[in-house]
Amino acid sequence: MEERNIVLIGFMGSGKSSVARLLGQQLKREVISSDEWIVDQEQCPIAEIFRNKGEAYFRQLEKKAIAAIAQKQGIIIDCGGGVVLQQENIDILKKNGLLIYLAATVEFLYSQIQANKDRPLLNVADPLTQMKQLLEQRESQYEQADIKIDSTDKSIDWIAQEIVKRIK
Repeated sequence: MEERNIVLIGFMGSGKSSVARLLGQQLKREVISSDEWIVDQEQCPIAEIFRNKGEAYFRQLEKKAIAAIAQKQGIIIDCGGGVVLQQENIDILKKNGLLIYLAATVEFLYSQIQANKDRPLLNVADPLTQMKQLLEQRESQYEQADIKIDSTDKSIDWIAQEIVKRIK
């Protein structure tokens, strides 16, 4: 039997990409980022896609990315933070994957990403308030995960070890 995919979900700054890369090395599995898949397909940075074509267009690309990536087996999928906004994405990912929600406090998340200006949803006057609102909107979707791990103030190593422990 093929191994199920390990699917990392959570808000931007929760550590998904770093944890995915480390897990890929440790478990000797291919790692695919939905955001990187979109950038490769569009030959354009995500911030530019948002700026030129809008969030709705990006979410359509995200849906295509998830449908394509989730067909693979035994991989690690690093999902963009908003992938859970479409229930269809969650359902597709769960068919052959174990969803792991990297949860964290909004203050921790903000501390992780505040220097990064390539976050289109945070190009607002008060990004912390914007993050709180987005996190509130997405929380119930994130909670559909099979496993929830608090990544607040945790090292990437610790999170990866915790995932390996919990999926065995």
